[in-house]
Amino acid sequence: MFNHAYRSYMDFAYPADELMPLTCKGRVRGVEQGRGDIDFTLGRFSLTLIDTLDTLAVIGSVDEFSSAVQKVMTDISFDSDLVVSVFETNIRVLGGLLGGHFAALALKEKGYHQLAWYDGGLLRMAVEVGNRLLPAFNTTTGLPYPKINLRHGMGYPNMEKTTCTACAGSMILEFAALSRLTGDPQFEVKAHQAMEAIWRSRHRGHNLVGSVINVHSAEWTRVDSGVGAGIDSYYEYCLKSYILFGDRKYLQRFGKHYDAIKRYITNGPMLVEVSMNSPHRMTRSFMDSLLAFWPGLQVLWGDVDTAIHIHDMLYHVMERHNFLPEAFTHDFRVHWGNHPLRPEFIESTYFLYKATGDPYYLDVGRSVVNNLNKYARVRCGFAAIKDLRTNAHDDRMDSFVLAETFKYLFLLFADKGDSPLNMDDFVFTTEAHLFPLSLASANTTLNRVVQEALLVKNTDLVNMSTVTVTTSGPDSSGKAAKNKPVADSFTKASIPGRVFAFITVRRTTGPGTSCLRMRQIFIVYLWSAKIFNKSIIEICTQKMHRVSTQKMHIGSCFTKAWGVASCAAAQLQ
Repeated sequence: MFNHAYRSYMDFAYPADELMPLTCKGRVRGVEQGRGDIDFTLGRFSLTLIDTLDTLAVIGSVDEFSSAVQKVMTDISFDSDLVVSVFETNIRVLGGLLGGHFAALALKEKGYHQLAWYDGGLLRMAVEVGNRLLPAFNTTTGLPYPKINLRHGMGYPNMEKTTCTACAGSMILEFAALSRLTGDPQFEVKAHQAMEAIWRSRHRGHNLVGSVINVHSAEWTRVDSGVGAGIDSYYEYCLKSYILFGDRKYLQRFGKHYDAIKRYITNGPMLVEVSMNSPHRMTRSFMDSLLAFWPGLQVLWGDVDTAIHIHDMLYHVMERHNFLPEAFTHDFRVHWGNHPLRPEFIESTYFLYKATGDPYYLDVGRSVVNNLNKYARVRCGFAAIKDLRTNAHDDRMDSFVLAETFKYLFLLFADKGDSPLNMDDFVFTTEAHLFPLSLASANTTLNRVVQEALLVKNTDLVNMSTVTVTTSGPDSSGKAAKNKPVADSFTKASIPGRVFAFITVRRTTGPGTSCLRMRQIFIVYLWSAKIFNKSIIEICTQKMHRVSTQKMHIGSCFTKAWGVASCAAAQLQ
């Protein structure tokens, strides 16, 4: 099945982003008829091949994997004047490149001669993609814009001011992995800031989040709360950030979210949607198919019994309609009849089988395989179902079919030794890319730097309008400044001067902050603000809470820290 779909893409579609399986050609954005927001997934970067790389490694097609890696490194460019989805580009392209990189390293380490030549080229491409996405995070809250122009960054027409919770909250695995691999903390810092903004904006009494949030104000514009579309992978990344990186704050946050979901959203085997502000009130009378990932995440959390009941409910829906409808009512009728061959149900089936060893889940998997072959297989791959009530086809085969659906099906039925990779060594991203558990210990020096940059709770920003600084250190012109209001000279300050305009103190230590502590804080600010598209004041206010007026007399400590910051700024410019 995988080979039929993959060969159809390579023979009829490559280097296009996706295969059109009914017309046996590639879908090229701007050439085919537009489909609205779904087309922002496409960027003329051979999306399906990138997304499929680590699947080739998982199923043991090592020769084809090596060839595909070479094609990606040789043929693909990201310098396109196209606006793309930040979220989809992150999980599919950046995640696909990193997953391919990790798989190549693992196979090379195991002695596979086909990968002896690999020199980290996919990682270099991943860094380029990460840098092209970074300007999206230049907001006052740290929440990223939903879209970005690959070539020009921000400033494209009709920029949206809102993004979905999953879109902003599903960057941390890929961005943190990129930082751990490169030693550059800015990616991980930006992704953590987005997670912090969502957490701070949750309903403090119910610990629920909404589905759409304003990137400038962090105010909710849609307060519907569930575990499906719009929120799903935010919860997933809370838990997996702990599993992959060992950050206990994400474990604690997921625990609070999970308790709220069990209390307000889980209704027997059903997963309803409620208002985050009034969680006893349902906001819609149907469920969407994306929530089918939830039992798999429950397995990782350890709530296997509840996962079994919810999965059983989903299987009953699938049995009635051959596949999960894109949305279905609480009495299992079709609400939205399309089905793009999504992976979430088989993902949960795989995790439940791994947890229980119950052959029942193999039977479930066989039903999925049979229905795919009976209703979706066509001459050129597998076609999405336009309407389950008629079994009419849609001329699309999304990249996730190869990246996720067939990967989870293979792993469900695979015996030990069928894959050259040990799945117990990896965590799956939301796009089923393989990230090694060894990332938890990667670059411990960098981890400390990142943590310094995220002192949101322990550090305060002094009120800029009234603070004066008594110091013998230089102002923006390099001359001595005494008792000079910070705000007066801020706009004329150099980059290190702007950073030092923000005299930060720990709430517990006050003005007695050590010189070493100040240097650490200021250097981290410089590193985390590596892209200066926005003023430093906006970047710093993402991390700090403003406090009442204080006066600080820091003397020569300022001069010492100034030298460190000047050096760091010179290296960054």
